[in-house]
Parts: sequence; C-alpha cells; structure tokens
Amino acid sequence: MIQEILKAFFLIFIAEMGDKTQILAMAFATRFPVKKVLLGVFIGVLLNHGLAVVLGKYISSFIPGNSIQIVAGFAFVGFALWNLKIDSKEDEEGEKKYKYSPVLTVALAFFIGELGDKTQLTAITLATEASYPLAMLSGTVLAMIATCSLGILVGKQLGDKVPEFNIKLISASVFMLFGVIKLYQNVPKNYLNIHNTFVFIVIISIITLVLLRSMVVEKRKGFKSKFKRMSKELYEYYHHVGKSAEKICLGSEKCGKCQMDECMIGYIKSLVKNALEGEIIKQKTFIHEKKVVNKNYDKGQVMECLKMTLRLIRSRDTCQKDNSINQIRINLERILFGKSVGEINDWENYSKSLYSIDKVIAKRILE
Repeated sequence: MIQEILKAFFLIFIAEMGDKTQILAMAFATRFPVKKVLLGVFIGVLLNHGLAVVLGKYISSFIPGNSIQIVAGFAFVGFALWNLKIDSKEDEEGEKKYKYSPVLTVALAFFIGELGDKTQLTAITLATEASYPLAMLSGTVLAMIATCSLGILVGKQLGDKVPEFNIKLISASVFMLFGVIKLYQNVPKNYLNIHNTFVFIVIISIITLVLLRSMVVEKRKGFKSKFKRMSKELYEYYHHVGKSAEKICLGSEKCGKCQMDECMIGYIKSLVKNALEGEIIKQKTFIHEKKVVNKNYDKGQVMECLKMTLRLIRSRDTCQKDNSINQIRINLERILFGKSVGEINDWENYSKSLYSIDKVIAKRILE
C-alpha cells in the first residue's frame, strides 16, 4: 500500500513540475487566499483523479494484466516525450472567471483543466495495475497539492530563475525509465530481439532529439513559459514592496517602540513575509487610522508601491478583499489618503474615487 502511494506521488509530482497546474495555482493565489486555493485544488483533483481510478479499474477488468502492463509501458514512454514538448501557446482555459466562491471556482478550474491531461492519463495508467486504488488515489492527490504549494512558494521566491529546462529533462528521464522497464519485463521475449530493440531505440532517439532541439532553440531565443513570467512578476512585486516598506519605515528613533504589525507599514511587511512563505494572515482593521497614518512617511515610495500593486491587481483580477495583495493596497491607500477606497468592483469607479479624494496623487498613480 505504502509503495503504491509513494510511486503515485513521485510520478505525478515530477510530471507536474512547471506544468500548467502550477501556473493555475499561482494565478489563483494572486486572487484568493492560499488556503482556499489549496482546498479547491484538493476537491477538483480528487474528483478528476477519482474518475481516472474508476476508469482505470474498469479497463483492467476486461483487458489481460500483461497487455495492460505493455500499454502502460508505452504510455510512460509517451509521457516522457510529452514532457519535452514546449507549450508555446497560452492555455487560458483554466482561468475562466466562474462566478462562484473561491474554493468552488478553483475546484471547477482544476477538474475541467485536468480532463484528458497527462496527469489524469497517468492516474488511469496507475489505476489499471493498482492493488489499492484508494491508496494510489491519495498519492496522486497529495502530489498535486504538493506541486501547487511548491509552485506558489517557489514562484514568489525564485522569480524566473526556476530551472524549467532541467526539470523537464529529469521528469522525461524518469517516465522513460519506468516505461522501458515495464516494456522489458512484459513484452514477450520473442519480440525483444536485436532488430525490434534497435528500431525502438532509433525512433525514440529521433523524436527525443527533435524535441530537445526545439527546447534548446526556444531557450536561446529567450522564450519564457507562462509559469516563468508569472513567477518573475510575483517575485519582483513582493520583493519590491518588501524593500520599499523597509525604506518607508521611519524606525524606532522616530516612532518609538516598534508596534510590529499593529503599524500599517509593519503590517505590510508581515503581509509580504507571509505571502512569500505561502501563508495568509488575518485582515486587520485599524480603528485609529489617522493616529497611525499621521507620520512623515516618504509619500513617493508609498505611491510607487500602490502603483505597482494596482498594476498587478488589474492584470490578475485580484480584487478579493481577503487577498494579501489587496490588503497591501488597502493599507497603502490609508497611508496616502487617511482612508481606504474599499473594494474594487469597477476600475472606472475606483479611478473616480481616487480623484475625488486627491487629484494630484490620483493622477500620479493612475497615469
């Protein structure tokens, strides 16, 4: 049982590194709290892979075990080659804006987005030979949650330094190794002659070289996947805001004893720190806003932070009020204007609200 869990976890985990699953998780993590995103991933993947397990066990009920093993071997070889394919087209299917709660939105996106994907096909393949289907299912679901968590965390901390090329090579190698072993153990011995083996190696080598060449060419051209671009965007945002918050902070010599996250700048620092660590902290309401805000902060730095925050919110549709990025926006507005504009339901109305409070600052931020 433990062996099936570990095998399923390992194969799914390595197959999804740098894949659209992590891109989706990162996209949703900029719109919703991380805990709600991961809960949605759990529900969506559980349903998707549960369907795969049922289908896999159904297939195994009328196809001989040895034939299934041979098909599984070829499937793993196919998955290895699939991992070397460059995803140059943007896949927006999973980012449809469903009008549901965050958890249900993420669950639907992952359930639909993974239909027919290599992860679901891998789960079907594993299910055909599983002695403990539920154990295998738990391994695949845990692996998806782990890759999503890692994608959110790594994306914020490493930016575009994620070694996608190496990850793809490792993932492809692992699947190729599993596939070749399965084929060697299950293909009838009379087919494992020098001629057939040579033809198989030549065909696989040619396809691999063509795919590798495409990857190298794209890499030299400076191609960056959506995962890398989103990673870089989040990395630059959180680190820029973190550094700016340090500059904005007046220090204990001017403020007295540090109030930590009871101070708005301290709270923004906490939001950045927790976001980089993949956590979410409870939203605070500052009752004595003017008392806290009435300090000689560097308004230019605050405006730059708010400008960058609004740019990210608009590009990622991150208007959930309990999201860390939106909480940063709210507190930057309090520092600049003495109050927050509130939720952003419409950009035109938001712009009008800013202009009605302070035309000069609004123009500098929104231009």
